[in-house]
Amino acid sequence: MPARDDEMSPVRGTAVWSAPGRVNLIGEHTDYNDGFVLPFALSQRTTVTASITPGPHWTVRSSYEDAPVRFDRADLEPGRVPGWAGYVAGVVWVLRSAGVDIPAADIVVASDVPVGAGLSSSAALECATLAALLELSGADVPRSGWPALARRAENDYVGVPCGILDQSAAVLCRSGHALFLDCRSGEAQDVPFDLTADGLAMLVIDTGARHRHADGEYAKRRATCEAAARSLGVPALRDVTDLAAALSTLDDEVARRRTRHVVTENERVLATIELLRSGRPADIGPLLTASHASLRDDFEVTVPELDVAVEAAVDAGALGARMTGGGFGGCVIALVPANLAPAVAGAVAETFASRGFASPTFIDATPAEGTRRDQPR
Repeated sequence: MPARDDEMSPVRGTAVWSAPGRVNLIGEHTDYNDGFVLPFALSQRTTVTASITPGPHWTVRSSYEDAPVRFDRADLEPGRVPGWAGYVAGVVWVLRSAGVDIPAADIVVASDVPVGAGLSSSAALECATLAALLELSGADVPRSGWPALARRAENDYVGVPCGILDQSAAVLCRSGHALFLDCRSGEAQDVPFDLTADGLAMLVIDTGARHRHADGEYAKRRATCEAAARSLGVPALRDVTDLAAALSTLDDEVARRRTRHVVTENERVLATIELLRSGRPADIGPLLTASHASLRDDFEVTVPELDVAVEAAVDAGALGARMTGGGFGGCVIALVPANLAPAVAGAVAETFASRGFASPTFIDATPAEGTRRDQPR
């Protein structure tokens, strides 16, 4: 990635950084299989203001909770700080484990990234916290290394076995682009994704169905994929080159379905990138819808609200739609002609009402900038 214009400044008393939520355009449950993903950053952001204090505590304040959360070095063991503040404590823990001297600080969090909607509010919090604390410490840690540190905080401190997609998107995305990430090599490339010029819009539909990745289902999918790769004698399902042969080798039907999703989803990511680079964004719609069908039937991570939103959006004129995020709730994205966005949103809302679902909410998603330094207020 090219150098950024907001490299770390000398240590000062207060650091303000923000990181975005993200939408994964395509490439779901491929990241922990060493595969390919294509996220973009949202304009909704989490801002962290960190100010050095005499110590020895770190104090975190947020609109998430009425009361501040305080922790010290004795609490910097995985799992010791529960809830949303655990993501902040996890960042302090991982930086200290990496040899960075993090000063005691008062940390204030403000966010308009919806929580529990599959838009990666946790990665936004981790990455904004990490950047602010790095500035306070004066440590010289290249931006390219930030996603791995933030991911370790979530994996090893909070206990969520996510891949590196969310943290990479939060740090590395650029305005007007999606981020093509090879999750094995870490190589990242910008892919043009400026829909406005083509008369298109990306509608994010928050179904209101909340999910929890740490409830065991996400971990179960990952374990099944890893076991399938071992059975096939490959490092990861990304390395399966002959899908038919792989499916005939696997004895377990669930493992076959999971493998088919990962292999075909990687193919869909590459096909989407080819279309975007050739200036044909409208043509990616069928790939989005095919991705959802695979996540519904082969990976089994959708819920009725997600399936109904996709069906209603496509019936109302969307060029394609799919669930985004880890699944079991959260959001759907729909690629729509810009002039049809209100009609598509209305159709989804009417269908939800007829099914007795909670009213959905809608975001017009514009690809935005990754983690950045903001001005103190």
